[in-house]
Amino acid sequence: MKGRWTRAAVVVLAALGLGAALTAGGAHAASTQASAGKPIQLALIEGMSGPFADAGAAVERNLRFGVERVNARGGVTLADGRHLLELVVLDSKGSTEAALMQLRAAADRHIGFILQGNSSAVAAALVAAIDRQNAREPENREVFLNYSADDPALTNANCSFWHFRFDAHAGMRMDALADVIAADQSIKKVYLLNQDYSFGHDVSTLARAALAKDRPDIAVVGDEFHPIGRVKDFAPYIAKIRAAGADAVITGNWGNDLTLLVKAAREQGLDTKFYTFYGNSLGAPAALGEAGVKRVIAVADWHPNAGGAASDAWYAAFRARYPAAQDDYPVLRMEMLVEMLAQAMTKAGSAQPEAVARALEGMRFDNGFHPMWMRADDHQVIQPLYVMQMDKQGTPGVRYDNEGSGYGFRTVLALPAERTAPATVCKMKRP
Repeated sequence: MKGRWTRAAVVVLAALGLGAALTAGGAHAASTQASAGKPIQLALIEGMSGPFADAGAAVERNLRFGVERVNARGGVTLADGRHLLELVVLDSKGSTEAALMQLRAAADRHIGFILQGNSSAVAAALVAAIDRQNAREPENREVFLNYSADDPALTNANCSFWHFRFDAHAGMRMDALADVIAADQSIKKVYLLNQDYSFGHDVSTLARAALAKDRPDIAVVGDEFHPIGRVKDFAPYIAKIRAAGADAVITGNWGNDLTLLVKAAREQGLDTKFYTFYGNSLGAPAALGEAGVKRVIAVADWHPNAGGAASDAWYAAFRARYPAAQDDYPVLRMEMLVEMLAQAMTKAGSAQPEAVARALEGMRFDNGFHPMWMRADDHQVIQPLYVMQMDKQGTPGVRYDNEGSGYGFRTVLALPAERTAPATVCKMKRP
């Protein structure tokens, strides 16, 4: 998930400093700012320093893009008039303990909306803490908006009224990948390599189940976990994969753990396919280079080559806002999160967390090329998913590359939203 700024806590009015990135709508936002009410603060609790700082910076860019677009239209309209959105960035350093401290800081400032996603372990701790906070201080409640923590339990056994997930969970992603794996008869042996925490273990379990169901003939020749954010050299893991004779690797790795893994694969000339959750993420295509062509498969809710005029226009707007090649990592669902939140506030006529949460339940949103809805039963967003294959820019289906690398992805399977909806065991307890 590369603007490389690091800070412990930064508060920036999203209505300021928009500059040329905004069109005529920006002038309208500026003209209404003086009459707008107090800005509504959104607390981003993410690792802005540490091993996944690049992923944190990318998250901030994407959320800020969404905030600026809402503010360019004048913000949200509540019962007392218009309000702009304000993004407050709090550095968790990638640590659960630090994230909980920042959550407390957000509560002390009466910030009612918490945004986080890079780490399911952190997300689970935040959900539990917010449940306690909201029961203990009903006048100071918080809603948790999750953009990428993919542990299925968060919208299943451990679901919470106060938590909303805007990403497909690991089971939904694995089901999409499994459809492609099942059709590839060249795969006979698979190696599972994942980060050693809840999400990584979920990927391993889900991969085994999917293979047993769809391709029982495939042998799992390795199932390994490594410390998250601590491995500096993946060469020994690549050597194990080669020795096992694996035709494919399935990995949920993200951030630096994925980049270093694919770099090691290229350096050792590993000739195997990588079925990934985040193979199109920060730095990965450039790290793989030619070795990734037709070998790296990823799954995502959207990608620049998904096609269509509306999709192209949205991507062009993002690139105009962030023109540097290293910042070319748009994550559509993060902007959609902000748009749906703004729509829920306007619908509720309030920024009171419980009222906004109730407005979000069952909400449908369509930006013209990516319809999605927030399922009321478990607060899991349902949206299209794409499985895509890495190739050189300019080959059929690859008009855009990633981060100026010369490599991008083509769609090999597009699943409409209704095809991605999973079962749930959530027993929602509502206030």
